[in-house]
Amino acid sequence: MTVLVLTRRLDPVADLVVAELNTRGAPVVRLDPGDLPDHSVFTARLDGAAGWSGTWRGRHRDLDLGAVTAVHWRRPSPPRATVPASEPDARRWADAEARAGFRGVLDALPCIWINHPAANAAAGSLPGALAEAARCGLRVPRSLVTNDPHSAREFVASLPGGVAAYKSIGAGGPVTCDGVTYASWTSRVRADDITDAVGVTAHYFAEWIDKAYEVRLTAVGGRLFAAEIHTHSEAARIDFRRDYDACSYTVCDVPADVADGVRSLMDTYGLRYAALDFLVGHAGLWHLCDINPAGQYGWIEALRAPITRAIADELERQP
Repeated sequence: MTVLVLTRRLDPVADLVVAELNTRGAPVVRLDPGDLPDHSVFTARLDGAAGWSGTWRGRHRDLDLGAVTAVHWRRPSPPRATVPASEPDARRWADAEARAGFRGVLDALPCIWINHPAANAAAGSLPGALAEAARCGLRVPRSLVTNDPHSAREFVASLPGGVAAYKSIGAGGPVTCDGVTYASWTSRVRADDITDAVGVTAHYFAEWIDKAYEVRLTAVGGRLFAAEIHTHSEAARIDFRRDYDACSYTVCDVPADVADGVRSLMDTYGLRYAALDFLVGHAGLWHLCDINPAGQYGWIEALRAPITRAIADELERQP
């Protein structure tokens, strides 16, 4: 019985989970698919209904694929084949084969997943997740996805105060262009701020919620861990990631209707873990603005240990 942790080399959150499993004496192997095929060797066989079996010989640990009872899918690097950059067509083909082969076998392991990549991909689509959240009874801001500047201006002008939140819906973390890295934070925009550049690609605008504070809610199985995020600078108030030093945190309870909606949303996507962000208005109503099926949690110190223990509990369950 082995817990497989899949993540890149530097991942402090994975470190917490591995340390907790080691403390419990649970067999755990940490590997990164990005080491394939340069720094590790993977051999899997399929013979009948028992599923895939074989070995993955890593840099420091070896894995018996047939012994895996749970997978913690954190933030692994994609497998990349060793083909010279001077042969771009061959490199693209080899990379695609590496992902399809190595990832395909891993995805087929019949065990507990936190979370399966297919579930992460579905829940990680913001337009779909917000629509599903609304069906599950959660409040979500009025939203628009468009590449039409006129529609964007019209939508923003129709909102209370004529203000909207604009944020990236697909880039995720920082984006690098011509060697320069840019962070994509939430911005506060008015209709006059919107230019014809909106026509280049899809853009996401949402109703601006006049919030009293934010909440980071981390769901693990059926357990919910929540903390209020109070911001003390203008930059942090627009997006707390802009100024972590200006944030303070207070552990809080989750309203019953929100808890029911979150558990229903988790069940819909088949998630065992998710980090959800809420904006709490001055009337106390919670509005879901984001869901990250592989979100960080270690930065809220008071919840770090209980969430780590809850993840380990889920990974130790019988499949």
